[in-house]
Amino acid sequence: MTDDDQKQRMAQLEAKIDAAKKAKQPPKRADSDISGGELAWRMVIEMVSGLGIGFGIGYGLDSLFGTIPIFLVLFTLLGLVAGVKVMLRSAKEVQEKQTAATAAENDERD
Repeated sequence: MTDDDQKQRMAQLEAKIDAAKKAKQPPKRADSDISGGELAWRMVIEMVSGLGIGFGIGYGLDSLFGTIPIFLVLFTLLGLVAGVKVMLRSAKEVQEKQTAATAAENDERD
């Protein structure tokens, strides 16, 4: 055997090994860029922020006008609604990313 034959056989063997490694490699997860914990904390922060801002605006208006806590209750509820809306938008965004990644992964397999 010559040196060239050995190099060619070695290159073929390395190509086969690489192909086998790629075949056994688990597919990339669609949500690998964001973990469940990060998503949960993001949603909690969005909810608390909405409530806090609504509470602050309501309290400020009640103090300014000297009214009963009608603005406090009203704006706290509006803050709750805004927080839930932002949470749902974040969840929808993550779901769309996962769906797109899954579709791209399925296209690669076909």
